[in-house]
Amino acid sequence: MAVFSSSLKASWLMCLGLLVLTLLAPKQSDAHMALLYPTPRGGYGTKAFDGRIHTFIGYQGLKFPCGGYPKGPNTNLKAGEIVPVRFWTPELTNVNQLPKNKISEARHGGGLCEFSLSYDGGKSFHVIGSYTKTCPDAYYEWPIRIPDNVPSCNSPGKCLFSWSWTANLVPQFYHNCADVTIQGVKNGVLPKQKMQVYDFAGVKQGKTFPGDGRSHDRGTGPIKSEITANTRKH
Repeated sequence: MAVFSSSLKASWLMCLGLLVLTLLAPKQSDAHMALLYPTPRGGYGTKAFDGRIHTFIGYQGLKFPCGGYPKGPNTNLKAGEIVPVRFWTPELTNVNQLPKNKISEARHGGGLCEFSLSYDGGKSFHVIGSYTKTCPDAYYEWPIRIPDNVPSCNSPGKCLFSWSWTANLVPQFYHNCADVTIQGVKNGVLPKQKMQVYDFAGVKQGKTFPGDGRSHDRGTGPIKSEITANTRKH
């Protein structure tokens, strides 16, 4: 009888554990955000497209930096250019235009989006702009200016445009990288501010940022003052 009770208890605990994992695990319908443009490693439309790219670092083996994905297609950029950053979600059926119909977005209340450059293949990331509270959201473009005084970068696999997001409602960190070449200026310099990294093994965990509180619904888009800050000459 005792053996039967122990076995029953173990089975019940196993079922409970599986239920918790099922509830916590991201589903395709969760429709988190991922970088769409510039085209990221493992991104939609690439030969190496991975359907997990919209999930967070640490989920099903996704690694930092860049999700652990190998080099992807290249995007040419230049100092002073304003990049119309866009996001992808599995429910975005037409990537050639901003969505007009309702799509589900697991935005987790928004949070902090940082945009950075790396010239060393992801060993260090230098912040060139950020959007807070309302970011990310696939309904909008999020313009980011490549600083006017950055140096050129033409080393395949070394030059990266990065997006990172620390969510508002859950302590999760999302990170995508696009391979780029950058036409810069002679004796250029990279910004000193480094990308903030949280919420996976080896770094500070349990971190969230203030957001707009909209978990699955379309937000209000980029804040006008932040658009100005992210597109001015510098």
